[in-house]
Amino acid sequence: MRLATFNVQNLRLRERQGRLVLDGAVDQDFDDRPRSVDQDIADRTLTAKVMAAAQADVIALQEVFDDESLDFFHDQFLLKAGSPLYPARTCLPGNDGRGLDVAVLSKVAPLSVKSHAHLTGIDFGLTDLPEDLRNFPLFRRDCLQVDFETFTLFVCHFKAPYPDKAKAQIVREAEARAVRKIVESRFLKPEDERWIIVGDFNEPSWGRGSDPSALEPLKQGFSEDLLDRLPRGTDWTFEVPDTHVHSRPDRIFVSPRLAKEYPDVVPQIVRTGMTRYLSEPGSFAVHDTMQNHASDHALVYADFPGL
Repeated sequence: MRLATFNVQNLRLRERQGRLVLDGAVDQDFDDRPRSVDQDIADRTLTAKVMAAAQADVIALQEVFDDESLDFFHDQFLLKAGSPLYPARTCLPGNDGRGLDVAVLSKVAPLSVKSHAHLTGIDFGLTDLPEDLRNFPLFRRDCLQVDFETFTLFVCHFKAPYPDKAKAQIVREAEARAVRKIVESRFLKPEDERWIIVGDFNEPSWGRGSDPSALEPLKQGFSEDLLDRLPRGTDWTFEVPDTHVHSRPDRIFVSPRLAKEYPDVVPQIVRTGMTRYLSEPGSFAVHDTMQNHASDHALVYADFPGL
């Protein structure tokens, strides 16, 4: 089984010039330059090529607006790019004010899907949190639980590190604690079960001792981040706009059981089309710095034979 995670950067379907068009891979907070329909289509064509090339069995996505956007992208872009058919497609409403949610594409229908977007800090028993996290929905988007026959997947997109970096760290740590609570409530002995937590955790640092990590609740022997198996300096999945500062917001955490069953599994990071000027050897290079790209994040995947 090949599992991928990919923040597809603002995948939203709108009507423009009398036709349905997906927004391009542009963050409106940082890039408000007008773009043509053709540019947006070119972006999403490249997004689809990156995903199709991965040939994943299950893909966890972040920043998908809704089911309609996901279905349109699957039918009009992914399949045309040579992707496998994903009959099972899920995008449930989360807490992002812009409607950017987490989603899952799968070749095989899951046994069940569960959102935790409505739960508060009190619901998780996290009474030590600030009031806005105790008494209101804790997740900035969601922790989407997807149960398959052989494993359970948890898809997340944590709070971004702005506008208040210190406050954002508190929120992300609370989200990490809540995800751990969800896993612990799902399994009597989590260490003995097969589960995977993936997504964009918006960790601004390497998380290897440079700065305090908000993701510690998911570590501490609770799970293993497979990207820790990559050499430092090769494990980055995001580049801060207009800089060459790299970080690793995208993660694949596996249960202790899966870590033991797959001791040699090393994730692959696909940076094709990741920015308008970055290209990897052998990738679909984009040479016009003002033109299309797939996303501002890399796609990450890992293979679990027999899972």
